[in-house]
Amino acid sequence: MHKLKAGLASIAMAVSLSAAPVAAQAQEFINVLTGGTSGVYYPLGVAMSEIYGRTIEGARTQVQATKASVENLNLLQQGRGEIGFALADSVKLAVEGNKEAGFPAPLDKLRGIAAIYPNYIQIVASKDSGITTLNDLKGKSLSVGAPASGTELNARAILEAAGMSYDDLSKTEYLPFAESVELMKNRQIDATLQSAGLGVASIRDLATSVPISVVSVPSEIVEKIGAPYVAVTIPAGTYEGQTEDVPGAAVGNILVSHTGVSDDVAYQMTKQLYENLPTLVAAHAAAKMIDPAKALEGMPLPLHPGAERYYREVGVLK
Repeated sequence: MHKLKAGLASIAMAVSLSAAPVAAQAQEFINVLTGGTSGVYYPLGVAMSEIYGRTIEGARTQVQATKASVENLNLLQQGRGEIGFALADSVKLAVEGNKEAGFPAPLDKLRGIAAIYPNYIQIVASKDSGITTLNDLKGKSLSVGAPASGTELNARAILEAAGMSYDDLSKTEYLPFAESVELMKNRQIDATLQSAGLGVASIRDLATSVPISVVSVPSEIVEKIGAPYVAVTIPAGTYEGQTEDVPGAAVGNILVSHTGVSDDVAYQMTKQLYENLPTLVAAHAAAKMIDPAKALEGMPLPLHPGAERYYREVGVLK
């Protein structure tokens, strides 16, 4: 009897050990790569993580704050994240392998999930600085976002189209949104360029603390840069003290995955994104612009087969 019990115990142990790897394989780890905590990517990433954890069976989710586009794309290429946010122009440069933009070689493992909402490239100056146009930035100080971030690439493109460079500024700061705002509040810099959804928390915070001017980016400047940049309007009242519409530039945001993510997981990440839009809108108003009908607009890289399956299902792809 004792031997029988021992035998059964050893069989039970063997079964539990052999079952352990199966359970581990059944668990999907989804790391959502976002941006700085004061931008739009982060609250949307937190909401996506919550959605995926709730709706994808066996999913264990995590949100990672990063320096945004460029870092996210490099991390995805290395398989160190399952889905991440990036600006369309950064994605295009990543696929091409643009060294100056922070991509030493073409990132060939990246795959598209969805084009989501446009990032407005918002240049905000303190009222005291007298800056209202791009030309007024000459001889002034400007924060252009974290070094080699998607925002900083936007800054270079805008200034170059206006016939300027960082050399024309009195000082260039390479700081994330929240830190840039703190410097402006303390009158240590004149202006900040932030690439984000309209109504981004950092600029809202700034506008309630000091009088600001939203700097105009004329449509001819945007046309000079070309795709994937588009001319837009920043509506009056977007920020406290902004009494008029201001012409500006925008570039689309893309949700990106990679070839190492299974088709099933990519399908679920795409499907659950659209089936839980109210959760995303509650996290940030920029999500109001997410629409499956526009999911492929300006997509600068191949779609993940899992995402493609979803778009065929809902008739976006024929």
